[in-house]
Amino acid sequence: MVDVHPTAVVSSQANIGNDVRIGPYCVIGPESVIGDGVFLHSHVVIDGQTVVGEGTNIYPFASIGLPPQDLKYKGEDSSLIIGARNQIREHVTMNPGTEGGGMKTIIGDDCLFMIGSHVAHDCIIGNHVILANNATLGGHVQVGDFAIIGGLSGIHQFVRIGAHAMVGGMSGVEQDLIPYGSAMGERAKLRGLNLIGLQRRDFSREDINILRTAYRLMFAHEGTLSERIDDVITLYGDNSGVMEIVEFIRTETSRAVLQPKISNGS
Repeated sequence: MVDVHPTAVVSSQANIGNDVRIGPYCVIGPESVIGDGVFLHSHVVIDGQTVVGEGTNIYPFASIGLPPQDLKYKGEDSSLIIGARNQIREHVTMNPGTEGGGMKTIIGDDCLFMIGSHVAHDCIIGNHVILANNATLGGHVQVGDFAIIGGLSGIHQFVRIGAHAMVGGMSGVEQDLIPYGSAMGERAKLRGLNLIGLQRRDFSREDINILRTAYRLMFAHEGTLSERIDDVITLYGDNSGVMEIVEFIRTETSRAVLQPKISNGS
């Protein structure tokens, strides 16, 4: 059964699942796929080749699946895939992919997108991710599972945010943030590990201590980063969390890895 408010405009070609509620003044385009149990509160616009996963809640004035804000976009047949049980709050905007980024924007399950947050074209977002109010992702950004992006923060295009990482509010992130890392600043610097997040997610004390020790070795002043990484692998190569950071750093991308703030304040 589908509950559609009489003021909503829903294309007859849209694929609407079971137990969907579509509130007042919503507009649903012909290529949209709305999963079971989705609730569109009111004034929601969903267009393009957009899939909304089951159990997702979308709040008023969200704009989902409209063309990306990219002058290179020429109407190519791209899509936006949203996973299950996401909370998409008021005035959130999410755009589909482009030819230059694999044609898809992909969002995982159980995420929270707070008021006014933005997901640009070709982003790939994991599960249990939180974007706080007015957080903005540029095009081609990747965000790992359980990462949190603080309010009013901006993530530069092509930047990677590792799993379990934390970006403090009002930060501008121009380089890749390692898994489990914490970053903050007008031009963000690496501030250490997201220890509070690790504790909240029941990481053992032993694993946290190993991550802290490995972090200090990776970002010490002696030697090159490559040499320090080799030392970390020798000492902690059997620890999955440490190796996740190592593999993240060693992955070739267009952005450098975010570094800690130098002690002299520069």
